[in-house]
Amino acid sequence: MGKVKDISLAAEGQKELEWARLNMPVLAKIRKDFEKSRPLSGLRIGVALHLEKKTGILLETLAAAGAKVSAASCNPLTTDDRVAAVLAKNGIIDVFAWAGQTNEEYYWCLNSVLDSKPQIVIDDGCDLINLLHTKRKDLLPSIIGGCEETTTGIVRLWAMHREGALKFPVFAVNNAHSKFLLDNQFGTAQSTVDAIARCTNKLIAGKTAVIAGYGWCGRGIASRLKGLGANVIVVEIDGTLGPHESGLQRGLQALYDGFRVMDMEHAVKEGDIFITATGNKDILVQSHFSKMKDGAILCNAGHFNNEINELQLRSASKSVRELKDNLMQYELKDGKKLYLLSEGRLVNLSRPSGQGHPIEIMDGSFAVQALCVCELAKQKKKLPAGVHNVPKELDDSVARMLLNSQGVYLQPPTPEQVKYAEEWKEGT
Repeated sequence: MGKVKDISLAAEGQKELEWARLNMPVLAKIRKDFEKSRPLSGLRIGVALHLEKKTGILLETLAAAGAKVSAASCNPLTTDDRVAAVLAKNGIIDVFAWAGQTNEEYYWCLNSVLDSKPQIVIDDGCDLINLLHTKRKDLLPSIIGGCEETTTGIVRLWAMHREGALKFPVFAVNNAHSKFLLDNQFGTAQSTVDAIARCTNKLIAGKTAVIAGYGWCGRGIASRLKGLGANVIVVEIDGTLGPHESGLQRGLQALYDGFRVMDMEHAVKEGDIFITATGNKDILVQSHFSKMKDGAILCNAGHFNNEINELQLRSASKSVRELKDNLMQYELKDGKKLYLLSEGRLVNLSRPSGQGHPIEIMDGSFAVQALCVCELAKQKKKLPAGVHNVPKELDDSVARMLLNSQGVYLQPPTPEQVKYAEEWKEGT
């Protein structure tokens, strides 16, 4: 069974799972195929994902394929205790998760998943994979491979890959077009705006919103806030941090998308709502807090809670108090009040105000995960250690299933069109 907070919540969790199940037709199709072919029969899978209803459907799908699944959350605040309870009560999946974990409890849960001696791991943020390579190296020989869900985790994996430290193959699930074009842009946008509204009940129209980072997540959030009537400022950098275009190019894109673009030193004086979405650290620090408006709201949509330096915010304050779930008030020494949502952790997933990405979005993302796990099982250690792109045919198959589930069926190109494209490629 594992360890969860309260098994009595299972009845509520069953309703949550049922609603997700009804709205995830692609995973339903994959599960039906899995129940016949049992491609993961006898395999042990260790999972560290945000443990809520959509994740629950993925875990059920893996179990239906014959796997023995052990699961924890990849963030101390993002577990839905109702879902954890019903998954544990069913006895099919070993669950080690509850909302509001301490840092010590969080790593106890990750280690408990690894105690199951998984052969394939699914991670979100790379904490589980990092633990395997540091404190649980004894398990590495039995690992077939892994899958990584999010941008931040892939950045960490590439760093390990370049240093020759990554000891097994990992599919960069986040980089599949069926995932990042939808999940990062549309999923993060809706879930972030939804979480801010749930937590604060404040009007967004007419507010000045400052978005730090104009990657796929940031541009999606900026677009949604603009649609709700916010005045949006995008903050970018003069440089490149990561395997993507520079902040200069992203700043140009934001400008031509119709947003005001500036550095944080200037934006910090104008913002009513600040949202960080960079995947880096110290985006908002002490020098910024002192220049903010009284009543400014701060939140983070990047994976880790280091984009907003909470320790510096705390040290600059004469008092700190919790006003309500996921809403902390920091009164600065000059009497100005700032409000931090969800401890600076993922605002769109931190319970109870964060509900995670829309169900339809996660149907696609988790379909990629499920098929990548099967691909690893099929390869049986034939893939070399390192970061691997999701196979194009797998990526396309998920996009096709998503379109088909919405009644959209596209025609393939003609042989003449294929030939023309190949000749064009050769010419370039």
